[in-house]
Amino acid sequence: MDEHVWIVAYDISNRKRWRCVFKALHGYGEWLQLSVFQCRLTRRRRAELETRLRELIKNGEDHVLLIDVGPADRIKLAIESIGKTFSKMERRAIVI
Repeated sequence: MDEHVWIVAYDISNRKRWRCVFKALHGYGEWLQLSVFQCRLTRRRRAELETRLRELIKNGEDHVLLIDVGPADRIKLAIESIGKTFSKMERRAIVI
């Protein structure tokens, strides 16, 4: 499977839209902290996510960053956590 690891960070100006984006991202990845998710996505799933986010946000007011970290099978993601304990995301199958 051709998956990449993506970091998705967002700044949504409206509380209702923020909640909708937060809920939508739960279907695509693991929540790291308030407005940051780590996602393992194929090209198709990444395109689906972008389409979904574009439907939810308001252009000119909201901001979403999609950061491609690289191929999921070739990188070892190193995350340091200061304060709270961080749990590493495990690879698992998702049945749709």
